Amino acid sequence: MDLTHNADHESFRQAAREFAARVVAPGLRERDADAKADASIYKKMGEEGFLGCCIPQHYGGLGLDYHTLAIASEEFEYIDSSARVIISVHNGLHSLALLQWGTEAQKQQYLAPIARGEKLSTFCLTEPAAGSDVAGIQSFAEKKGDRYVLSGEKIWISLSTVADQYLVMAYTDRAKQAARDHSGISAFIVERAWKGVAPYEFHGKLGVRAGITGGIAFQDVEIPEENMLGLPDEGFKVAMSALDNGRYTVAAGAIGLIRASLDASLKYCHERQAFKREIGKHQLVQQMIASMAQSRDIGDLLVRKCGWLKNTGQRCTREVALAKWTNTIAAQTAADNAIEIHGAYGFSNEFPVERFWRNSRGAVIYEGTKEVQQIIQAEYALGYRHDGPLRCELPPHSL
Repeated sequence: MDLTHNADHESFRQAAREFAARVVAPGLRERDADAKADASIYKKMGEEGFLGCCIPQHYGGLGLDYHTLAIASEEFEYIDSSARVIISVHNGLHSLALLQWGTEAQKQQYLAPIARGEKLSTFCLTEPAAGSDVAGIQSFAEKKGDRYVLSGEKIWISLSTVADQYLVMAYTDRAKQAARDHSGISAFIVERAWKGVAPYEFHGKLGVRAGITGGIAFQDVEIPEENMLGLPDEGFKVAMSALDNGRYTVAAGAIGLIRASLDASLKYCHERQAFKREIGKHQLVQQMIASMAQSRDIGDLLVRKCGWLKNTGQRCTREVALAKWTNTIAAQTAADNAIEIHGAYGFSNEFPVERFWRNSRGAVIYEGTKEVQQIIQAEYALGYRHDGPLRCELPPHSL
């Protein structure tokens, strides 16, 4: 197992770090306070290749490996989670699902434009009454001739009002829906411009305020049958494999948030004095600093292992779930410790650590709560859970 990053990886990291500092950081404090996203950031991400970093060049991407997806996630979240979320939903949850499950025609029509950054995409699974309970979704797409007619509602959708296309999960079998049999779920590529698609935004979020989150109502939306991704009984498998990729980006992003919390705390430790010495000299402060450094390095190794597994074409559902669970909890703890180190100043937006904490709170919920991740790990350990082969596997990749 080779977990090292080569010169090309480090060059990509430097490019991502420079982009985040140049494009994402300016005006961030105001955008976060006003809960307003900057749409120009999406466009610039696309122009500079980040929205197709690990998509093959013949589909419009940069053709880089899966480590680069993690690197972009980490460096963008170091500045703000809202930037990493774009990578997660566009690259991880949508683009890679099309790469894995799409027909050649679907890849040419829908993957290539988003890999080139010309269009944005997102993922639609969660509903008002169905989050972790995927089998409980109410959205239904009825087959009528050569089309499906979709009705339902999705919520907590990142980029809801700006994404050009959605990957939507809906039942296509009434009997299976009534029986809560997730093999009756299908996946569809839906365009925002179609009649009956009504996206909206949420306001008043605790964190990720500089990004767009909302929902989409679908009312009798006609979907060409060729826009089904995978087979009629594969929607749940499509969704879960997409979550493997999404969780990978969230786990990687959490490393960036841990680093940001640590770097802010180190700076403050050297600047602030208490009892006539730097607060970094106090052992209980050092304990919190040591915990951040520990979780940063552990999290990095977990993500690198997942990247290696993906690059070599190996299934890593258990590993990405473990990394997502471990790293997001560690990021929340790191942000909490950073506030403690900053004392009363950490409780205000004069310093960024309060934003780190607010952003960290969401990551232990979305793309699989920490409770769901614990159950997954327990079921693997007990032998109750096994990963069977998929009809379509994520293509291996190397840089």
